Amino acid sequence: MKKLRIGMVGAGNIAKAHLDSYMSNPNVEIAAICDFNEATLKATADKYKIEKAFLSEKEMLENVELDAVDVCVWNCSHAECSIMALNKGLDVLCEKPMAMNAKEAEEMLEAAKKNKKLLMLGFVTRFSNEAKVTKDFIEKGYLGDIYMAKATYVRRNGNPSGWFSDKSRSGGGPVIDIGVHPLDLTRYLMGNPKPVSVYAATYDLLHESRAKLRTKAAWMPAGANPETDVCDVEDSAVAIIRYDNGATVLLEASYAINAAPKCERNLYGTKGGIDLLDGKLILHSDVNGFMSDSQLLDLDHMKESKGMFKAEMDHFVDCCLNKTKCMSPAEDGVEVMKILDAIYESARAGHEVIIK
Repeated sequence: MKKLRIGMVGAGNIAKAHLDSYMSNPNVEIAAICDFNEATLKATADKYKIEKAFLSEKEMLENVELDAVDVCVWNCSHAECSIMALNKGLDVLCEKPMAMNAKEAEEMLEAAKKNKKLLMLGFVTRFSNEAKVTKDFIEKGYLGDIYMAKATYVRRNGNPSGWFSDKSRSGGGPVIDIGVHPLDLTRYLMGNPKPVSVYAATYDLLHESRAKLRTKAAWMPAGANPETDVCDVEDSAVAIIRYDNGATVLLEASYAINAAPKCERNLYGTKGGIDLLDGKLILHSDVNGFMSDSQLLDLDHMKESKGMFKAEMDHFVDCCLNKTKCMSPAEDGVEVMKILDAIYESARAGHEVIIK
């Protein structure tokens, strides 16, 4: 089989997560990598033995024959980098969030259509084992009609600082960074209904006190300093999203809040409900006329994030080489960006926002 020649756009932490997965796929050749940070570029290229390394995507595309690119850069560059590759006739995997706003996302989708190339979004939680098992239960009718969901990703002190807290580069805080994961996954499991309205509130009350804590955030990018870095993104947010089929989702996302950290996705249907609790699945239903809660066993492997990334990368390669139908197409990315735009606009305006 022909190997897929991939160029990596970006050499930071998320790029390494992607590269770890590509390395175990015999149908992939990482032909080149680029990053404007020379030290980061050299370190990643050396680690993964990538011979051709460039300081810009333009230079890489002009000098290396590629089949696809994988975009792992700051959110503010997702649209520019993806469109550049699509216009070169290459398939693209772009990390989440799709872009800084829905307008950029729609321009990316238009470039993909114009060039008749694949644009896949990095909605990695769609590829988790817990998502696959939940989808199987849904398709076999255990939940009935899903009419409500909760999408929760809460960190108690988890602002990474660096570019993540700089709105000009990130587009926002926990909503666009970590909240997008449960938001997308619940929508995906509900059958990708169209969003019609959002009511939301955001808060930015705790960053200054958190930055001075002796308890630091669990992870920060290289060089980040929460005491001195720009932080003009929200600490936390809550939103109600209404879909065209009448279903609703309650989204809760935070970098900083006085509560226990948690990552939960809860789906409620007419026949049953299911809780996805970071490695555990609990089914709530009726059995023989009694209310029953059933925890699925032997699912410890669900906690392994590496498995999600491998499944995601393998799927991208399969889509490129075999024209397999994409599980996370650009159209879904556009709809999620419309929701994110509406969340921030509703919080700013103080009222419900209608999505057109």
